[in-house]
Amino acid sequence: MEQITIQLRGDYIELNQLLKLAGACNSGGEGKMLVAEGIVKVNGTVELRKTYKVRAGETVVLEDLEIKVVAPVQ
Repeated sequence: MEQITIQLRGDYIELNQLLKLAGACNSGGEGKMLVAEGIVKVNGTVELRKTYKVRAGETVVLEDLEIKVVAPVQ
């Protein structure tokens, strides 16, 4: 499984934008479609809210891609 770490720039990032930033899709709209298909998990649970606020410490999994979200550097 490929693992990517994304460092936040603020308090959170919307799930569809995180998928785009991680390179899992080409646009936020495509990210929304992936979430709607029910193939994206946040912390081991399927997440269907396209703009779910992913915060530091959470892990997002899409097929063979694992995205770990870490806090911004202070």
